[in-house]
Amino acid sequence: MDRSTRHANACRLLALAGAIAVFAGSSARAASPPSGGGGLAPTPAHRRHSVRPPSRHAHGTWLAHVTVTEYWPAPEAWFVGRLVRAPGLAGRHRIDWLYSATGVSMQGEGIGLDGRIYHLASAGDGGWVTAAGAPTSPADGWAAGPPFWRAGGFWRNPLGAVTFPLAAGGWSAGTGRRYVALPGVTFGSGASLPLRYYGSIAVDPHVIPLGSRVYIPAYRRDGHGGWFIAQDTGGGVTGRHVDVYRPPPASALDPGQDLANQRIYVIRASG
Repeated sequence: MDRSTRHANACRLLALAGAIAVFAGSSARAASPPSGGGGLAPTPAHRRHSVRPPSRHAHGTWLAHVTVTEYWPAPEAWFVGRLVRAPGLAGRHRIDWLYSATGVSMQGEGIGLDGRIYHLASAGDGGWVTAAGAPTSPADGWAAGPPFWRAGGFWRNPLGAVTFPLAAGGWSAGTGRRYVALPGVTFGSGASLPLRYYGSIAVDPHVIPLGSRVYIPAYRRDGHGGWFIAQDTGGGVTGRHVDVYRPPPASALDPGQDLANQRIYVIRASG
């Protein structure tokens, strides 16, 4: 699946701040599954072998001024929307988990209430809107405001802003007056790509070809020696920017690592 709808971690944090403001006053957010918290992965107690950094004879190059962020499958337990049917999936799932800027539509994948992985199979028509309901796009750096929701799959309140029904009853931001459809979007069961926590990264393939091996010194104690495989892409992962795939943090308020001006080592995939 083309996961171009998933964007940089910084955008997720901005969107999350808006989401928290909207969700205030609703029922308490469900507890998230424990994962050891944010930040770099802890060093495992037992390692089968030591993975070394690149030697001076390795056939790669150092890349400077790189931004390193993190992403993870969105846990449905963090969300508060009413359960709705989703195109391509059996059963019902929380509407904000499906369509908000902190959910599956942005992340590309999510962990359902049943503990299973689900993914965005088709992004459908339309881009993103702000909490006020105005169109916004990564093409101009989200000039109209941070993304809050897909450009459909929501209701407009009397002021035209985004609102959605809550699992506990009522609405997130006032009663919905008009539903905005999102044609063409579909979801699927299972993972869309064979990604590994702290082993896979998303990259701009124009800078780092898919399949390349990448060494990130800041992650040298992550249990894999700081080595990753470039296996994913994202609409907000452009230029000298890599996104590290990791387990969800312990809290939705944890944005994960956001490291600037990093040096990474790239062994480019052939072909």
